[in-house]
Amino acid sequence: MTLNQRRKTRGEAEAEFTKAIIKFEKEYLGRGPLDARTFFINDMILVRLRGILTPAEMKLAEKSEGRTLVKESRRQLFESSRPLLEQIVQDTVGTKLISLHTDMSTRTGERIIVLTVDGDLNEKFP
Repeated sequence: MTLNQRRKTRGEAEAEFTKAIIKFEKEYLGRGPLDARTFFINDMILVRLRGILTPAEMKLAEKSEGRTLVKESRRQLFESSRPLLEQIVQDTVGTKLISLHTDMSTRTGERIIVLTVDGDLNEKFP
């Protein structure tokens, strides 16, 4: 490994993953989060996004049926984006995506994403 090919630190890899997820949220879902943070935990990538709801979604979420509509729409959009997320995982951490799980709060505007990958991230990014 040459000097220019040094291994990324855990913090650099987590920050790169966070930037990729923010870009994905903006380009694919139409709005980026106000705050985002990524954590590598063994074979999992945990992402916490805050401030993800659009003004229209916030208005819809004021009523129970609106909350259900917002959550279901976001869930379907997110699940249909799996190929994009697989590419983000491959490009940023060099592993394959095994599964993805997500949920969001229409009350706080926060989304949690858990991705499981085929390698131990503690070993890749000590």
